[in-house]
Amino acid sequence: MYRKDFPIFDAPLGNGQELIYLDSAATAQKPNAVIDAMREFYSATYSTVNRSTYYLESLATENYELARAKLADFINADATEIVFTSGATESLNLIADSFLNANLLLETSSWEAENLDLARFKLDAESKIIVTEAEHHADLVPWQQLCKKTGAKLYALPVDSDGVIKTDTVSLKLLHDAKIVALTHVSNVTGAITDVETIVKYARQHAKNAFIVLDACQSVPHIKLNVKKLDIDFAAFSLHKLYGPTGLGVLYAKHEVMKDMPPTKTGGSVIEYVGIDSATFRLAPQRFEAGTPNIEAIIGAIAAVDYINSVGFEYIMSHENDLLEHLLELKNIAQARILGTAAKQNRIGVVSFTLDDIHPHEIGQFLDSKGIAIRVGHHCAQPIHRHFGIPVSARASLGIYNNHDDIDKLLDAVKQVSAFFAQRTARGSGRT
Repeated sequence: MYRKDFPIFDAPLGNGQELIYLDSAATAQKPNAVIDAMREFYSATYSTVNRSTYYLESLATENYELARAKLADFINADATEIVFTSGATESLNLIADSFLNANLLLETSSWEAENLDLARFKLDAESKIIVTEAEHHADLVPWQQLCKKTGAKLYALPVDSDGVIKTDTVSLKLLHDAKIVALTHVSNVTGAITDVETIVKYARQHAKNAFIVLDACQSVPHIKLNVKKLDIDFAAFSLHKLYGPTGLGVLYAKHEVMKDMPPTKTGGSVIEYVGIDSATFRLAPQRFEAGTPNIEAIIGAIAAVDYINSVGFEYIMSHENDLLEHLLELKNIAQARILGTAAKQNRIGVVSFTLDDIHPHEIGQFLDSKGIAIRVGHHCAQPIHRHFGIPVSARASLGIYNNHDDIDKLLDAVKQVSAFFAQRTARGSGRT
């Protein structure tokens, strides 16, 4: 129904094949509405923001703040709780870096001029940071580094045999007295939806001072995110997965938390006063937006949010769940193994799989010859791959532009891969 809105599907690929795009978990294609908005900005209304009072600059600044408001409303936040970043990776690193800066400042300065309560971010050898075995590296490595620099201890909530984060009593005991709890909302490997509500409720009871960080990259394009209802302190996601432009991310932070966080980048836009030997900083969120922002991407973000709202999550979830049931027929193909559960409940349209001893790169290359684009590799999630006993996998993921014909062609191509390599193995062993 909405495929016509995406111009990339109008022309054949360089190899003459029609594009079958099944890699939206990595990055989503862009609708005309986003492309046109960015083209219009460059060709007719281009200017920087927050620098002057002329018409184009005022218009750009107005749209800059409009995007902040729209993205806040999109996840049920307040505009003062939204920070623009270069992507979810920077958003997550910003949190960790701000905690680190707070600890450094506690050692060297009272930071009295800024009137920040830095003590709430104090980390030491007694502090616990909790992650999960299902994390993307962007929500794992920053916490590893923060532990190395502060002495805090890192622990991981385990996953079960299906790769779902465990929420049993024994596992949740890890959360006791935790300082930071960082978890993915949806696994980018299994598509499993995390029981965030149970984890947050337990943390609020047994780790009252914990900060809860949610990696929402895979959830935001597919299920409605409500940060207030989830009672989380931080959330991060990227616009390029939400049918918007690359180079733009969102950091949500509760205002009551963000107001005390020290900046992580300095320069223009973030300061109130600068002298030769000192500076004071603006209030959050502007405190975290140093330099000239990615204005054209922010214009594209307005169009992307409007587009998704016009489609509606009721349609998105219904359409993708219908396709997911079809996609899970991968389990019926000889040699195929789906990572995680083959059931369609409590998951989104992300399915990673293997074909016995066939390397995922060979699967990906064969599918590419048919015009089918999927992800191959460890998907920046090595720990959960090791949990399944493999280093890498192939992954197909859905978007609103996919249809049943796409899935049929994928299934047929995977069957061909399986049959081809089975024959090659038989020839190599001398069997006919």
